[in-house]
Amino acid sequence: MPTHRRLNDAVHFKIERGNYIMLRSMYSGISGLKNFQTKLDVIGNNIANVNTYGFKKGRTVFKDLYSQTVSGATAPGGPRGGVNPKQVGLGSQLATIDTIHTPGSTQFTGNTLDLAIEGDGFFVVGEAGGAGGANSLYTRAGIFYMDKAGDLVDGDGRYLLDSANAKINIPEGSKSISIGQNGEVKYVDSAGALQGTQKIQLAKFSNPGGLQKVGGNLYQDSPNAGKQTGTDPLQGGRGSIVSGSLEMSNVDLSEEFTEMIVAQRGFQANTRIITTSDEILQELVNLKR
Repeated sequence: MPTHRRLNDAVHFKIERGNYIMLRSMYSGISGLKNFQTKLDVIGNNIANVNTYGFKKGRTVFKDLYSQTVSGATAPGGPRGGVNPKQVGLGSQLATIDTIHTPGSTQFTGNTLDLAIEGDGFFVVGEAGGAGGANSLYTRAGIFYMDKAGDLVDGDGRYLLDSANAKINIPEGSKSISIGQNGEVKYVDSAGALQGTQKIQLAKFSNPGGLQKVGGNLYQDSPNAGKQTGTDPLQGGRGSIVSGSLEMSNVDLSEEFTEMIVAQRGFQANTRIITTSDEILQELVNLKR
């Protein structure tokens, strides 16, 4: 066989083999780029909500993709000992995006209808019809108002629900409204008598990370949240209600900026994997010249 033919065959073999190996590293780099982009998206959302009352930060977790087995493991036996498996990883993938339900700091506002929770509970708000139950939503942002009819509502008009899944109403002409740590809503009526039998409901979940975000500082129950029975504050770890205060976001800017640097460097490193793989492929192609 002529020398140039043998050289061409060898170059073709190297190009094909090199192309296979380097494309594997390229796709590993691409998977890393996608994951770090998602991480940056979550960090950006955290920073955007650093001053959002009741906001709970997110966290991204990665895991590796499956590995290609070059050769399997063998057990010790005969004249030789055991051999470990030889495997090549094929990149990374997104494992979870967690919601971290650590408490935020409490800010004093002096407004009676601004409520914070010192505990693990959630306020329960109902739809515009005032019905609770299956359509209820949950929030840690205790910013409530009294509408024209005297009902306590959030900024979107959803009713704050009591322990009986009913809307909480304060009659017209009432004054000296107060909300106790146990959730009891008291007021002085037009005749000067102290009134109030309704108690704010607090919900608790065995796995709050399983709640689904629906926007507007609201969460929706899910099959993995594990809503517990009971509605009363001060019981079952639901916590006490602090009137005249609001819970701040639990986002730590120093932590987020650190994670941003890590994500940025990880993104850059994965782009370097792709460009290096491309350069090696180019060198293999140039061998044919």
